Amino acid sequence: MGLLVLGLLVFLGVHSLRIFSESRRAHYVAVLGEKKFKGLYSLLSLLGFLILIAGFSQARLTPEWIWMPPAAARHAMFFLMWIAFVLLAATYINGNVIKDRIGHPMVAAVKVWALAHLIVNGQAHQIVLFAAFLIWAVLSFSTSRKRDRRALLALEAQGLPPPPKAPVSKAANGLVLTIGTLAWMLFMGWGHKLLIGVSPFVIGVAG
Repeated sequence: MGLLVLGLLVFLGVHSLRIFSESRRAHYVAVLGEKKFKGLYSLLSLLGFLILIAGFSQARLTPEWIWMPPAAARHAMFFLMWIAFVLLAATYINGNVIKDRIGHPMVAAVKVWALAHLIVNGQAHQIVLFAAFLIWAVLSFSTSRKRDRRALLALEAQGLPPPPKAPVSKAANGLVLTIGTLAWMLFMGWGHKLLIGVSPFVIGVAG
């Protein structure tokens, strides 16, 4: 479990710079230069991710049950995962209403993904993993929304218009729903078993 926690601290810690100190992140960028900063950021992220995977795999060998999720939780998980995939699709398609309204659909997708997995996983290492990602996503989403509002207020104070957004269209909305739903169906029906090694149709989907 210790290795898993270390991996989470490194991986989520790197991705939390803007949550806890925007000025500190700006300082690092100024000192290192944008390219070096991004390179170091990517390297630490990869290192944290690899440690996280190794720690999770190790913890799976000696599972400790905290609670037994009810079978009915699977239905909620499937629905939440559909929402997560739609949010993820909205991240990459401009002009959709989801991206227009919430601004940060990828972080929202992580939040929903983590919640979906928390309600169907009852082992200690699973709870630690998904609770950590859920807490991070909640904080990241809140911070990002506040940052957006501050930026708009700063422009307003200078008498400047807000940055232009892609106009929302029915075509973009339909594309988001179609791609998100198809990706959800493929991943839940086939991809999860292939990549993670366990079927999402049984309790304990993360193994």
